[in-house]
Amino acid sequence: MADTLTVDTVDGAGTAKQPRSTRLVLFALMIAMMLAMLDNMIIGTAMPTIVGELGGTEHLSWVVTAYTLATAAATPIWGKLGDMYGRKGVFMSSIVIFLIGSALSGMAQNMGELIGFRAVQGLGAGGLMVGVMAIIGDLIPPRERGRYQGMMAGVMALAMIGGPLVGGTITDNWGWRWTFYINLPLGVVALGLIAVVLQLPKKRAKAGIDYLGVVLLTVGITAIVLVTTWGGTEYAWTSARIMELIAVGVASLIGFVFWQTKAAEPVLPLHIFRSRNFTLMAIIGFITGFVMFGATLYLPLYQQSVQGASATNSGLLLLPMLLAMLVTSMLAGRITTNTGKYKVFPLVGSVLMVVGLYLLSTMDTGTSRVTSGVFMAIVGLGMGCLMQVTMLVAQNSVEMKDMGVASSSSTLFRTLGSSFGVAIMGALFNNRVQDVMAERAGSLGSKVTEQSAQLDAASLAKLPEAAREAYQHAVSAGTHSAFLLGAVVAVVALVAAVFVKEVALRGTGPDAEGSSAQPPVVEHV
Repeated sequence: MADTLTVDTVDGAGTAKQPRSTRLVLFALMIAMMLAMLDNMIIGTAMPTIVGELGGTEHLSWVVTAYTLATAAATPIWGKLGDMYGRKGVFMSSIVIFLIGSALSGMAQNMGELIGFRAVQGLGAGGLMVGVMAIIGDLIPPRERGRYQGMMAGVMALAMIGGPLVGGTITDNWGWRWTFYINLPLGVVALGLIAVVLQLPKKRAKAGIDYLGVVLLTVGITAIVLVTTWGGTEYAWTSARIMELIAVGVASLIGFVFWQTKAAEPVLPLHIFRSRNFTLMAIIGFITGFVMFGATLYLPLYQQSVQGASATNSGLLLLPMLLAMLVTSMLAGRITTNTGKYKVFPLVGSVLMVVGLYLLSTMDTGTSRVTSGVFMAIVGLGMGCLMQVTMLVAQNSVEMKDMGVASSSSTLFRTLGSSFGVAIMGALFNNRVQDVMAERAGSLGSKVTEQSAQLDAASLAKLPEAAREAYQHAVSAGTHSAFLLGAVVAVVALVAAVFVKEVALRGTGPDAEGSSAQPPVVEHV
């Protein structure tokens, strides 16, 4: 039985209305989405305090890495479980695991415990975003789903802007443990609303879980994330450890693909990639993740180091990009709902992203905050055209029974893109900073950046004037290389967008035929 629920009523103008129960469900889903996105943003500002109390500075990076690894590895599994056993129960299970991990992380007594509990939290987080997208895919027909893009983009912007502010406020006033405990009341509200209001049919798959596929995919994703996390930082890119991880990752993924052709109930059914649009959306989603997380990492660094902005309200530094993304996403969603057309948005979004990233690469030590804000806004306009449309088109390109794996696959590709973006852009940035520091400040410059190419405000203030000016030029050169690479990579998204085929969106609307239960029109490569 399909895991669907018809919730739309249509008024005389042909516009779908959502009953109150559905709006409550959407409210609960947005809370869960915020929990998934807000967590790392909040924890980042609390990390110095955490290290000061628990010690274990040498294992600091694992607090984030353990969470990221568990989230990435669990994402496709949660999507498949939802398709097999019913969306509601699986989604509620992911919320419970996330809340258990949050509570345990808040009670951690040493760095080892915190890392382990963060992994538990990450396992739950892997199902939060996938569950939100898949349930929305069940409740809202694709033709109407564009109306809710602004809501999802707003949650994303709020998490990016508010995360550092909330994290700093909580840590200063209540202590770092409350950065984890704050998840509990929010999660309980979401859990209660989902339990009471969301009514989706239960189902039970005849086939069992593809355990071998789960293991192979988990090992492959883990190896990839570790390569992108450790490469150039913990280990040299050409070191034996990185080479071993690459070999393990490639072998596991090749084995996974082979096994998926034989498994009775594959974790990631390969037939979904026969849809041209789904495959293209996976590529565009990967590149969007690559660009977005690279930009959010290095833009504040440039503004703090070169333009002298305060690090206290670092989330606000990204406001031009995030507001532009929010406005464009809302506009794109409304136009998609009213017209049923969407191909223009990947095309325009990719062009804006290429142009914006190129403009960001031209910034130097004399670029004003207004100018950099305009450049960021252009990138934000591009990402606003791409963020939710990629998920919308991916879900519209598969059958309803594959809604979970479509949602999880899109999320996974974006996550992997962010891992590669941070790693590759970071490697270029760090190498360029170190080279320029050596050129401009000689042995002093090399000594300043031998531990890290990213200096905090306190370290930067202690530098001699000549070294500080050299570092500002070095950061400008580093951001130039990083964003120029981003612009080149974004061209691939533009090429992919050209080949997207306009396929009618399922659902209601003035020109739509059928309903959300209507099977999709799938275009195969």
